[in-house]
Amino acid sequence: MTGGLELRALGKRFGGVVAADDVNMSVPPGRITGLIGPNGAGKTTIVNLVTGMLSVSSGSILFDGRDITHAPAHAIARAGLARTFQNIRLMPEASILDNVMVGFHRHETSGLLAALLRLPAAARETRAMRDRAMALIGRFGLAALADHPAGGLSYGHQRRVEIMRALATDPRLILLDEPVAGMNDVESAEMAEVIRGLAAEGRAILLIEHDMRFVTGLCAHVYALDGGRLIAEGSARAVLSDPVVIEAYLGSPLDA
Repeated sequence: MTGGLELRALGKRFGGVVAADDVNMSVPPGRITGLIGPNGAGKTTIVNLVTGMLSVSSGSILFDGRDITHAPAHAIARAGLARTFQNIRLMPEASILDNVMVGFHRHETSGLLAALLRLPAAARETRAMRDRAMALIGRFGLAALADHPAGGLSYGHQRRVEIMRALATDPRLILLDEPVAGMNDVESAEMAEVIRGLAAEGRAILLIEHDMRFVTGLCAHVYALDGGRLIAEGSARAVLSDPVVIEAYLGSPLDA
């Protein structure tokens, strides 16, 4: 499975406000790459640019060697990119199963008319997608709750459902925006194993996270962002001990 991501001098401006400035990053397949920074650093802006939710002001985005800088969001998703959101976006009244099955939509081959008429081919495809969704739900340990409304789940379990929905698209690159927010230590450890498994399958993973212990335990390479600019990159331990990164998180002695 290929699907590496490369950002070249990527920039985004909102009028006079610079949200991303000359950002260069590489997210290779089969590896977990971290993106850290204080609140407001521009991390989610980068994800929104990569997934086509925001237009690029300057620079370029390459996925698997193909320029997707100005591709629409639906084309980027079909190319094999998926994401989760910092603020969970599920259908709260729908079941876990229905939420996950939404992710399989891009794989449908039967048309709307075939589905409305309940033609055999459409019925077979729906059953196959349901089976795949249940297998995915089982992988995340939530099979017993498959018919439970997503809105009634704990925050940590809702995070899992959002990741499952993203995985249902069968992405080659997945961008995880704070995947363990709201989880306890046991849930975080379980999620870490899931993410390691995704990378072992050859997927490229970009992990945005504030839990530095989680980042250190997972990421082979880390980029640090502040004010829309990259301020450090390298191994997790090297980046987290960088004085510039420490100052970005804690402020300078003068600020204190």
